[in-house]
Amino acid sequence: MRIEPTAPYHSAQDALRVLETVARHSAGVTDTELARRTGLGAERLTALLRMLRREGYVEQITDGAYVTGDTLRRLTSAHDREQALRDKLQHTLDGLRDSVGAAVYLSRYLDGEVRVTQYAAGPTTPAVNEWVDFRCSAHATAVGKSLLTQLDPPGARREHLSRYKMARLTSRTITSDKLLLSRLESQPPTVPVLDLQEYAVGTVCAAVPLTAGSAVGCLALSLPVEHAHRLKHAAETLNRSAAPVVLSLTI
Repeated sequence: MRIEPTAPYHSAQDALRVLETVARHSAGVTDTELARRTGLGAERLTALLRMLRREGYVEQITDGAYVTGDTLRRLTSAHDREQALRDKLQHTLDGLRDSVGAAVYLSRYLDGEVRVTQYAAGPTTPAVNEWVDFRCSAHATAVGKSLLTQLDPPGARREHLSRYKMARLTSRTITSDKLLLSRLESQPPTVPVLDLQEYAVGTVCAAVPLTAGSAVGCLALSLPVEHAHRLKHAAETLNRSAAPVVLSLTI
């Protein structure tokens, strides 16, 4: 089955409702009117408006009403939408890297291949050394396993694995397609997919799904193994903070 929508998806959907309402009111719309038109509770709406202002999707004018922001205008412009989207995603990934204290990756399943499309790393948050092409090692990475979990129909997972030999990259790598497929099938949609030194000795990773339309994607992070004790909390933070990425990919 296709992976179920996660909390970031629902947050992005609610944010879209707010944005659509704001966009219909060029002169501005108050939070009271937004609540009435969207049906969102005051606490929920306040949190969404805070996020939308921070990300530049809405602006608050002098009388307190909300209007569309520069980010939304650029992302809906046919002229430079693709570059604006890349810039916006990179800005968001940089912020996530700093908030979780780890290298962060945006990945998509495109044309039957696992692709890391953007990432944010730094001197204190180094990226994973891609010593084996990520396209060939989906069975061993959190990114690959998260993307495979989302494939619909499930037979697409087996088709993907048939194209790539499940090589043993470390002593922890799963090389049995039967075992891997069983684990992918039983993976709870709201629980991060982990890579505990399966791809590279000395590195642990986690990935959470991104549900944006029909596209298959995920957000992931990596940590040196000496910081493995931080992995669960960092993954939870990443999942809670994924809504802006889903929103950018959806608009």
